[in-house]
Amino acid sequence: MSFTAWAHGHARSILFLFGSLALAGAVASFLLPVSLFPQVSFPRVRITLDSGDRPAEQMTVEVTTPVEEAVRAIPGVRSLRSTTSRGTAEISVNFNWGEDMVSAMLQCQSQVNKILPSLPTGTSFEVERMDPTVFPVIAYSLTSDSHSLIELRDLALYTLRPALSTVSGVARVGVQGGRVEEYRVTVDPDKLQSFNMTLADVASALSASNVLVAVGRLEQYDKLYLVVSDTRFKNFDEIEHTVLRSTPDGVVLLDDVATVEHSAEPQWVRVTADGHDAVLFQVYQQPSGNTVEIARGIKAKLREIRKQIPEGVKIADWYDQSELIIASEHSTRDAIVIGMVLAAFVLLIFLRDWKVTLIAILTVPAVLAATILLLYVLKMSFNIMTLGGMAAAVGLIIDDAIVMVEHIVRRVRAAREGDPRAQVLSAAREFTNPLAGSSAATIIIFTPLAFLGGVTGAFFKALSLTMAASLIISFVVAWLAVPILCARLLKERDAEIEEHGRFTRRVHEVYRDTMQGLLQQPRLVIVFLIPLLLLGFIAFKNVGSGFMPVMDEGGFVLDYI
Repeated sequence: MSFTAWAHGHARSILFLFGSLALAGAVASFLLPVSLFPQVSFPRVRITLDSGDRPAEQMTVEVTTPVEEAVRAIPGVRSLRSTTSRGTAEISVNFNWGEDMVSAMLQCQSQVNKILPSLPTGTSFEVERMDPTVFPVIAYSLTSDSHSLIELRDLALYTLRPALSTVSGVARVGVQGGRVEEYRVTVDPDKLQSFNMTLADVASALSASNVLVAVGRLEQYDKLYLVVSDTRFKNFDEIEHTVLRSTPDGVVLLDDVATVEHSAEPQWVRVTADGHDAVLFQVYQQPSGNTVEIARGIKAKLREIRKQIPEGVKIADWYDQSELIIASEHSTRDAIVIGMVLAAFVLLIFLRDWKVTLIAILTVPAVLAATILLLYVLKMSFNIMTLGGMAAAVGLIIDDAIVMVEHIVRRVRAAREGDPRAQVLSAAREFTNPLAGSSAATIIIFTPLAFLGGVTGAFFKALSLTMAASLIISFVVAWLAVPILCARLLKERDAEIEEHGRFTRRVHEVYRDTMQGLLQQPRLVIVFLIPLLLLGFIAFKNVGSGFMPVMDEGGFVLDYI
């Protein structure tokens, strides 16, 4: 007994299996993460250093070079690239593809921490690995005509950021812009000199008078108490009456040599939105986060805490990555639906049987659902590469179903007599090898994309895997499910339908006449092909190239000096 015959003997079990896979895939489509790009761990770690207002030359000698030397000792480092400016430096550490980037990032942090005591006082650093999640997925601006930038920044830091960080899938919420409140002490040099004091004495006295420190423990009645000394300033007057020096001749207070006023830190970065000074807060997702769900969660949380936002504060979204992703999903859906409709139209014209058309069309959602289930098992996501792979595979999926259905219908109608089920079984067995060869040839074409190296391979691996999985599942469905459905749905009256309609006969006549003329004059084919090849070569030389296709997110970045 052949495998095809065995499959037809277990038709119900096989159809139940395919139906279960399709149903599970439909459920998985609601659980699969959604993002713009595949999850790619680029072999690069970025180290950002900040060391006050040191000139670039001094920054290079005292900060950038020591850090480069320390990081270069990490195993697997391929190259370094640094940019140094006044007070800041950025070092990009490139590793080989395939390195464990979490471990590489931790080693970079460790190396910088080792030499941190030898760097200038006050130097700080930040280490992050490069992947698609370093860019925000949704961003908002805060503007107001009645509230200061200090209030807007505090609102973003202490109200919005804690609330939005609780949304599932959010890694962090970054705040940019605004101003930081401070008290400014303006010292009168003449008065300071008259008391024989320096600016260092003033700074030291203020720092010593504004501390919170645990001074010890106190035990009483079997209870242990922590003793805390809190000398922090509680109001404006306490700052003015800070004791700078106490001598037998008298006490020198801060207001004797200086004036104190409310102020804000110097603003080196200015952020505007809609022509107003603004504060931005940007949401970053976790590597496994669902961009669309995160955007929905952020919007829901903002509606929930709206009552905590003061009157006169306007919150506006200026970037939402989920909109582009949803548009890509809709484009893929439209491509699939259009492909199915056109395929059904063609089948109805040439085969003139709605049952056959229904069988062929049902294979598309079944195959795509099973593919989605496989993506879920492999912990992949919906992104522009996987969605593109499924959209491109639709035509090949329909093609597998059409050729199998057409062959079965042709054999059933040619026999006319006898049981149609037996004819279906014979046709399926006869077409197994051609279908397998055709599917294998197509799958092999896309297989090498999964083994490309570098960043190109990291992106195209998702596309290759999606298309290969869709084609393999499509072959199995066309080989087993389609013949089983044909055997159960096709009746004797379907075999009696005339195979060729008037339109089909006309197409065959035109094709036959054309081929007879070309076979008599084969040189005409070469005359036609040579100009076509030349045009293709010219187009290949002149067509543009790039890593990613052009995408319009509805915005632009303007850099100026």
